[in-house]
Amino acid sequence: MDLAELNKVANAMVAPGKGILAADESGGTIQKRFTAIGVESTDYTRRDYRELLFRSAKAMTDHISGVILFDETIRQKAADGTPLVKLIEQAGSVPGIKVDKGAKPLAFCPGETITEGLDGLRERLVEYRNLGAKFCKWRAVIDIGPGIPSYDCVHSNAHALARYAALCQEENLVPIVEPEVLMDGDHDMDRCLEVTEFVQKAVFQELYYAKVKLEGIVLKPNMIVPGKKCAKQVSDAEIAEKTLRVLKECVPPAVPGIAFLSGGQSDVEATARLDAMNKIGGAPWKLSFSYGRALQAAPQKAWGGKTGNVAAAQDAFAHRARMNGLASLGQWQREMEKAA
Repeated sequence: MDLAELNKVANAMVAPGKGILAADESGGTIQKRFTAIGVESTDYTRRDYRELLFRSAKAMTDHISGVILFDETIRQKAADGTPLVKLIEQAGSVPGIKVDKGAKPLAFCPGETITEGLDGLRERLVEYRNLGAKFCKWRAVIDIGPGIPSYDCVHSNAHALARYAALCQEENLVPIVEPEVLMDGDHDMDRCLEVTEFVQKAVFQELYYAKVKLEGIVLKPNMIVPGKKCAKQVSDAEIAEKTLRVLKECVPPAVPGIAFLSGGQSDVEATARLDAMNKIGGAPWKLSFSYGRALQAAPQKAWGGKTGNVAAAQDAFAHRARMNGLASLGQWQREMEKAA
């Protein structure tokens, strides 16, 4: 393990004014998103869509530090034969890869899941590194409901995240550690705070046991938000304050940066809340973004599968990337959305 190189890549992934594009949708997920815009999901339409993102020079060069790819995408070539990984590298961005096999039902824990994919992971990491990946992603899913999450669920997922992270670092790949507490349900903000603190402390304990070097990881957590069905929603300022409070209690300053997931928030909500945290300031780590839908919903709608709409889709992507880049510096203003 080359810790200096891991730390260099991790810092590049959370570079000021930039963030990570999560373009690692599974086949099922991207099919749903394409269906919503009237596009058939095929090898070619998926390639064309992702190529238009990666060729969006304004967004990629100025505001995207890294791109999380799916297994299909890291092997794909653009229409002119250029590997998509090369397009990302040419834009000065870091290619990465999702390596987990998805969340599956956890035995004897109704309503809870465990993320699978450790079997054969060492060999997959070698292959992905040879394909150009510099970092990896593994997502653990923690739901909130009556009587859950259980200790078994939190501990099992934290342990799997730590084993994954150790294998990544052994292969000189930066692990994105993503323990996501879902915002589905009717729980209030305080319940989200309580569960997130439980999860984060369990994760960092397991990372320590697995001998993972914190200087060579990026954390991808949820924000502290009420459930979507909660009757009491709260301000962006309160979300920012409580999110920072929990992370300061749980995340050691050795971690180079935190790249938040959007987790079902709207485009502007995800931007506004990241900006509010950076306006508070004083965090020991860089606060950035690793958004999927919150970066892609607008360009997908603008594109609609039509070649003539590529420029409009790239403009929409560039706008969202710029807004989040400014939010990562605490320089975003809501009026900028209206102006665009």
